[in-house]
Amino acid sequence: MKKISLLLLLVLTIIACSQKETNLKVSGNIKGLKKGTLFLQMIDDTSLVSVDSVEINGDSNFLLQADIDSPQMMYLYLNKVDNSEFDDRLDFFADEGETKIITSLEKFETDAKITGSVNQEKLIEYRKMMSRFNDSNLEIIKENFEAQKAEDDDKLIELDKRYESLLKRKYLYTVNFALNNKDLEVAPYLALSEVFDANIKYLDTIYSSLEKDVRKSKYGKQLKKFLKERREEEKLEDEIEADNTEANS
Repeated sequence: MKKISLLLLLVLTIIACSQKETNLKVSGNIKGLKKGTLFLQMIDDTSLVSVDSVEINGDSNFLLQADIDSPQMMYLYLNKVDNSEFDDRLDFFADEGETKIITSLEKFETDAKITGSVNQEKLIEYRKMMSRFNDSNLEIIKENFEAQKAEDDDKLIELDKRYESLLKRKYLYTVNFALNNKDLEVAPYLALSEVFDANIKYLDTIYSSLEKDVRKSKYGKQLKKFLKERREEEKLEDEIEADNTEANS
């Protein structure tokens, strides 16, 4: 009897150890999907890796799980089995807890309704405004094409000024958005992904405004490292420029 108890305890221990600990659940439904494989993916260093997967075979509901150290961008990748030329991938800002994704097979990315973290809500808000900037940019591109055909130099100069103004407003909006959401991980993420080439003083302002726990997050640490690299690059450029000036004087 004692041996049986010990054996049972050993089996239960093995099962417990083999179970993967998770703090993120991604569930949802893909309307119209009958067969395919869903992958939950994340960026590890510079590589996109799959952390969980599920095969869909008749039931379009799904559940994927992962363990994340910090709120971060993740990806739902659909490998379809419908002779489609393209597969699909959509991104979302994941946090501990549950994220729900409702979408369709036909319009996997554009139909997606994603609910879960506050970071995701703010990302949706930001992207809505960015779509307006993108629409304005497309209009400028269209007018620029027409002005080139008409060889209208005055119009081309005007369009260049409009583009520079639009770009400046886009950058300023992003910086202000990050500053207004300094308590969320979406702030350093946008600094790194949307305005990484902005004047370093703007990036430094964003980082300095971040709350302590956000600085310690995945993107907070990456922004700190990026700022250090930018400063070293600019310092080197200044030294080279000073040497060239001295050599030419």
